[in-house]
Amino acid sequence: MKTINYTSSLPADILEKLDSYAQQFKTPKNRIIEKALLAYFDNLKRAEYAYSFKRAAGDNEIRLLAEEGFEEYLKILDAE
Repeated sequence: MKTINYTSSLPADILEKLDSYAQQFKTPKNRIIEKALLAYFDNLKRAEYAYSFKRAAGDNEIRLLAEEGFEEYLKILDAE
């Protein structure tokens, strides 16, 4: 994976925790930040997915479409 250097600032207490964990686990700080960001992005994706289902549940057209699709599926199963 291509890497790009960047500059950022963080609160002192977070940097202290980052330093501490990096030393404790003998892991580079950038690797900890990378893993944390990937986990955060994964959580955001899950939240978006859950929100889309909640939004669809309140949409009558989507609900009817899903119900009609389910009826068609049951007909296919009965035909076999």
